[in-house]
Amino acid sequence: MGSSAEDCEAELKQLRRNRGLCLARAGEIGDALRTACGVTSDDTPARTVQKVIEAISQQAQWLGREQRQAALTALGLSGPESRFLQDRQAWVAQAIDRDIRTARRRIDEGCAELALLLAEGGETATTPTGSWHTERMRVLLALDQPSPEAFVFRRVVACNESLDELDLATPLTASDQLAIHHADEVQVDVFAGGTLLRTRNGSSKLTGLALRPPEPLRRGQKHEIALRVRAAKVLPYYVCVPKSACAEFTLTVRFGTQPPRTVGLLEKVLRNDLRSATGTPLETDAAGEVHVRFRNLQPEFAYGIRWEP
Repeated sequence: MGSSAEDCEAELKQLRRNRGLCLARAGEIGDALRTACGVTSDDTPARTVQKVIEAISQQAQWLGREQRQAALTALGLSGPESRFLQDRQAWVAQAIDRDIRTARRRIDEGCAELALLLAEGGETATTPTGSWHTERMRVLLALDQPSPEAFVFRRVVACNESLDELDLATPLTASDQLAIHHADEVQVDVFAGGTLLRTRNGSSKLTGLALRPPEPLRRGQKHEIALRVRAAKVLPYYVCVPKSACAEFTLTVRFGTQPPRTVGLLEKVLRNDLRSATGTPLETDAAGEVHVRFRNLQPEFAYGIRWEP
């Protein structure tokens, strides 16, 4: 049985109140963190502490710059070597150029997000590559409208300094799932997050979409995007195929009063197998909807659902 985010957060708070992880003894690490970090009964005390440190450091890469620095410093994994939390808090305040109350708030925020990642991610996350990566994406696809319509909410994290363009070609409007072949077959509206840019080849074929944020993003900065995508039709599946690491993807597909004969869960499927993969059977709910969620998506694999009308 896994660990809850609440239990992990409580144990992280206890560790930071003590001497921090680098000076911690294995007996100070609670059961929730042991489970979330993959500690087994065969692990020695030293290996137990090391596993927890490695898991927390790995998951911390998904946090924003200030939250990551604050949480790791409070836990004794970054910043000054001090046995006292108040010293580590003061160092965080100076490092992020904020007052002590804001520093404590950043520590709380960072530890809360870490607890959620540890509890729900459990396994080692994929290391982000490229100029940015997706922290969370939520897609609401309505198939009971005159034309298929998707709302896409996405939180991205910049990995480079002065990031001024985000390539959104995949997984928002890939031609192999939204049946888009020409630029006039899709309409994309930006509700928040910047200015849409279209890229094409020499013909009218749509080869990609990009978004220019209002201001260049700094390394570690998080940015929220909200889009509406409408197309003439969809093929009988909807998937996320991330180009780089994606921490979380949630998908709701609304079929309405005419649900399909079958719905299957697709998880870590090769793109070439999308047309033949069936997946684990799923049931639509009373509203004719299917809800799925994925964590730590691997680049270039497909995650989502497939259905038979």
